[in-house]
Amino acid sequence: MTDAVPAASTAPSPSPSDSALMALPKAELHLHIEGTLEPDLAFELAGRNGVSLPYSSVEELAAQYDFADLQSFLDLYYATMDVLRTRDDFAELTRRYLARAAEQGVRHVELFFDPQAHVARGLRIGDVIEGIGAALDEAERDLGITSGLILCFLRDESVDSAEQILSAGLSHTDRIVGVGLDSAEVGYPPSLFEGVYRRAREAGLHVVAHAGEEGPAEYVHEALDLLGVERIDHGIRSIEDPALVARLAADRIALTVCPLSNLRLRAVPNLADHPLHRLDEAGVAVTINSDDPAYFGGYVGDNFIAVRDALGLTADQAARYARNSIEASFASDDRKAELLQELEAWRG
Repeated sequence: MTDAVPAASTAPSPSPSDSALMALPKAELHLHIEGTLEPDLAFELAGRNGVSLPYSSVEELAAQYDFADLQSFLDLYYATMDVLRTRDDFAELTRRYLARAAEQGVRHVELFFDPQAHVARGLRIGDVIEGIGAALDEAERDLGITSGLILCFLRDESVDSAEQILSAGLSHTDRIVGVGLDSAEVGYPPSLFEGVYRRAREAGLHVVAHAGEEGPAEYVHEALDLLGVERIDHGIRSIEDPALVARLAADRIALTVCPLSNLRLRAVPNLADHPLHRLDEAGVAVTINSDDPAYFGGYVGDNFIAVRDALGLTADQAARYARNSIEASFASDDRKAELLQELEAWRG
């Protein structure tokens, strides 16, 4: 356990500019690669693969990105990913995300992928992993972005399906650094996947899980107690349980918070009411991430800017959130040290 990072001083530092927030060296820890499928690439891949989309144009598809809740987003998310058919498609999808991420200060990324959704369409998990992996290798060589790949279980699919996809994933542990749990949260508590997570931990994989976005704070407790997770993805409803907030702070369990996602999926009524700063002030290691940026209106630097505009954000706070992301990552100690040096240089 690392020592808690102190909250901001009472004399705030100036609010950083757009360009400063974009340049801020950061790790992105909550990013679904399928959620980076921009409408123009969706149409490009649809044409390449002979897939018919139920929209006449890029503009019509983009107009669908107004969601009532998580489920309405997931319906479009799974329908659109049908254009991803080949190893090269996954490589191109990942390559385009990484180019944008580099422009927004990402120096390390741990990205999620949903193999069950692709295997169900007849794809080989190896092709998915190899395509993503090829782009990750290019990014480390050409952009200086290091990375890790996290296999996510779809919580609204059966536990048997999760067991099967874990078995398939365990033959690719040269690429996969951990497992996660995503998709529709309500009605699918973490407790369902206790056995799957035990196997993953025994295999030496890192473990994280989505909890406390739509689901209650109790799901965060379950993810910690039953799954043994090292980070909580989202976790914003933890604010409803003071004892849980104290636990997260004391144990330095990072939350991978996604402000624009929370807004677009109506987990918060507006960004001004977002609990990000309140969690930070309570000593929780919060981080800022983009989730599914093609659908939610912004990549990670855009999320920092949105937080600044809606909640206020000092340079000290921005640096602390970036530091949290680096320290909570699964990067090597040497890589973390390099990134923390970059962060100190940003602070000047």
